[in-house]
Amino acid sequence: MFDLTSSKLLILGIVALIVVGPKDLPILLRTIGKYMGMIRRQANEFKSQFDDAMRESELQNLKQEVENVGRDMQNTMREAETSIDRDMRSVDSDIEKALQAPVAPENLPLPEINPPPEPVTSTASIETPPPAKTGA
Repeated sequence: MFDLTSSKLLILGIVALIVVGPKDLPILLRTIGKYMGMIRRQANEFKSQFDDAMRESELQNLKQEVENVGRDMQNTMREAETSIDRDMRSVDSDIEKALQAPVAPENLPLPEINPPPEPVTSTASIETPPPAKTGA
């Protein structure tokens, strides 16, 4: 905003010294500092109020988004529940039809009969060596 370099500050200090005088210059600088502090506090307060308003606005937007997600979840759950109920009724009716239909024995599939596996027997025999002869 203001481009204050060291040379401009020096010129400003010399002009202030000439206009105000060396005796009143510290009082003037103290007063300027006090008002600058007040201006900074007011600016910080305004900034904090503005930040609070923005935060509150963001919280409202976040709350709306969460409520929308909640509504979407409820709708999805209702749709899933309706679909499951429809499928269950369909399965129930199919079971009822199957239980009520007469079944002819010739239409029944024959079960496969596999012979039981034969037990494994060992035919190997253990041979014992002949006793050793002793030379006497």
